[in-house]
Amino acid sequence: MTASSIQVRLFARARELAGSDTISVNAVDEMTVAWLRTAIAEQYPVLKSLSGQLLIAVDNAYAGEEQPLNAEQEIACFPPVSGG
Repeated sequence: MTASSIQVRLFARARELAGSDTISVNAVDEMTVAWLRTAIAEQYPVLKSLSGQLLIAVDNAYAGEEQPLNAEQEIACFPPVSGG
């Protein structure tokens, strides 16, 4: 494990629930988008209800569950958009 963290930008309902536009998630050696979802739910219980639904973008492109992550990347989370 590493002692670093990754910064995650939040938007819309995720930002409202967290009370901040950025959260810091404890980093580990091998991170993926799927890992990030679990880490967000564990480290920020207020976001647990959204964690499985978040759209996650890495360096301005939506990312799949198995995409590797590192602390230097720009990571953002968006709740799904609904409406009509």
